[in-house]
Amino acid sequence: MVVVGAGLGGLRTAEQLRAKGFRGELVIVGDEEHRPYTRPPLSKELLAGTMSPPDVAFDVRADLGAHWRLGTGVAAARLDERVVVLEDGEELGYDGLVIATGVRPRRLPVPGPEADRFTLRNLAHSLALRRRLRAGVRLCVIGAGFIGCEVAATARRLGAEVTVIAPESVPMERPLGREFGGVLRELHESRGVRFMLGHEVSAFEAGSAGREVVLSDGCRVPFDVAVEAVGSVPAVEWLAGNGLDLSDGVACDGRLRVQGRREVVAVGDVARFPNALFGGPASRVEHWNIPVETARRAAATLVAGLTGSEQEPAHFGPLPAFWSNQFDTRLQSYGAPWLGAADVRLLDGDWTRAAEPIMAGYHRDGELVGVVGTAPPRSFIPHRTAILAAAKKTMRRTP
Repeated sequence: MVVVGAGLGGLRTAEQLRAKGFRGELVIVGDEEHRPYTRPPLSKELLAGTMSPPDVAFDVRADLGAHWRLGTGVAAARLDERVVVLEDGEELGYDGLVIATGVRPRRLPVPGPEADRFTLRNLAHSLALRRRLRAGVRLCVIGAGFIGCEVAATARRLGAEVTVIAPESVPMERPLGREFGGVLRELHESRGVRFMLGHEVSAFEAGSAGREVVLSDGCRVPFDVAVEAVGSVPAVEWLAGNGLDLSDGVACDGRLRVQGRREVVAVGDVARFPNALFGGPASRVEHWNIPVETARRAAATLVAGLTGSEQEPAHFGPLPAFWSNQFDTRLQSYGAPWLGAADVRLLDGDWTRAAEPIMAGYHRDGELVGVVGTAPPRSFIPHRTAILAAAKKTMRRTP
């Protein structure tokens, strides 16, 4: 087995392969020099300096018996020949292949010097940015999504002067809607974060007065450090030329098989699969529990394909979940709130009181499909149950 990608999805798939009885050779390839580590602290505790690289490393079982090929990426694949080609030209043959390359940060396609512009996706990014953050530093965060808001909160607690620039009308408008976005804006502004929303970035410039972000309306924002948090792009270039659907990640079926190939599966952020809980077209979900859920299913698929044993049912329905710590507030979500963004209902709390716990429900065709809140964790239990009950009812109605 060759696992391409040494992140959480790759590690958990390797563990599941062993758990399901695979005893053959197991090779894990990763373009970073580090063994797998957890990524949520990169924009929070590691960036703040309250955690160090050893603190974020996953424990790797001694009996995993994997051969690690770290510090080298995969340049290409010839799936018909069952071969992957490493960046140094070495070719690895396989009987089973796990695609776990995840995503990389999207960069702004605008002109200007690259100095003092950062993205945040891996350990090196976080450590490099950490060295620049201190009291008084002028930080421009481009993007008001999860990463952008987490970086803004962390930097502000370190004493940086933080400006967030984004085209939306409120932070995290697309995934959470305007109501909840307004709550988060109030939370950040109460801690000294400045927002410039409804603006696009047209250029970065450096002159005698220092570096500036130039906005589409001509406004200029001076900065010492800029973070581009404008989304991500699936890392699939190495799979080109194999006739795969790579339009948004890697297209898979309900067993995580890639284009019906028994010996190739995809897991984690890069996998685009149909979720039986919510129906609709296949999609990617970049939430923290998805690498674990997809690893379990993909490993079972691979082992069944190699041994001819009975496969698990084709319907695969993981319940997406995520959390985000911003200042002293913990934001949690279960389900697919993006499917119900047109019908958001306040379940508990008050939209005008950002400092108090809030719970919002997201509905599609009158049914609860997602919940987002800042309430205590136990408060989510009945809502999770309701989401699953509604989803199973929908599944029963589906031919």
